[in-house]
Amino acid sequence: MSLDQTLEDFEEEKLEWVAGPADAKERIDKYAKTQLGEEFSRSQIQLWIEAGNLVVNGAPVKANYKLAEGDRIVLVIPEAEPTEIVPEDIPLEIYYEDSDVIVVNKPRGMVVHPAPGHTSGTLVNALMFHCKDLSGINGELRPGIVHRIDKDTSGLIMAAKNDKAHASLAAQLKAHTVTRKYYALVHGNVSHDQGTVDAPIGRDPHDRKMYTVIERNSKHAVTHFQVVERFGDYTLLELKLETGRTHQIRVHMKFIGHPLVGDPLYGRSKGIKMDGQALHAAVLGFDHPEDGQYLEFSAPIPADMENVLQSLRNR
Repeated sequence: MSLDQTLEDFEEEKLEWVAGPADAKERIDKYAKTQLGEEFSRSQIQLWIEAGNLVVNGAPVKANYKLAEGDRIVLVIPEAEPTEIVPEDIPLEIYYEDSDVIVVNKPRGMVVHPAPGHTSGTLVNALMFHCKDLSGINGELRPGIVHRIDKDTSGLIMAAKNDKAHASLAAQLKAHTVTRKYYALVHGNVSHDQGTVDAPIGRDPHDRKMYTVIERNSKHAVTHFQVVERFGDYTLLELKLETGRTHQIRVHMKFIGHPLVGDPLYGRSKGIKMDGQALHAAVLGFDHPEDGQYLEFSAPIPADMENVLQSLRNR
């Protein structure tokens, strides 16, 4: 997942709430708007209600429905409508390629797949130009994409060139048999040489652009870590993902009090400055979807992150 995200994270988003005493007699569209915050307009919510994407106690309702205490509300936020993606001649650092799969080293700052308002300069634009043949399981916006890493995370990512390969790689991700190791520079001195963070991750109820460790509306998430090098007030970690949730490493490191250096969402404003989080997907291993042979690839820490590490060693 980050290889921060597997296929299950690309599904429509399902949110559930239970109306409390203070919510009684409030209109359902107004209530949903309050829960969702500024990301979606009330008119958008009304369209979802009209389309049946929101139900109360298992049944569709009108936008002017008045809530009662104990009502169970379920909202399914549909995926964005696909838009035409234009292939772009963007250089790719290719680590492996055959007729089934391609592995590339994504630079920091590159978005993996297009999204509304951001349809160019992505890894998908580059892959469509280079490959001509990508799997279609994820639809027009994400051809070939089996998992992703965040825009400001560098490192290895694989894409499928046909639907059979896509299904195989996705199944391996779901079974947690894909090797995914990262290097991360975090704030503070991590006292344990190794450890595991097993804590569920879901949307932050106060800011839907962020994720947090939370029990409700969350998914199981496990990250293993091992100390590589200590610098007093900073620590270099090797992390292995067991699951692949959105922002998993970033959220889990913040949760244990050691946020990533340079992280614009979960990091600290003081200390070392970087253009994006100091997180690199260094190792990627999987069984080839055609013959089952295990393949593993390693990409060195990028120069900007390595320069920071050298400066810490030279203090």
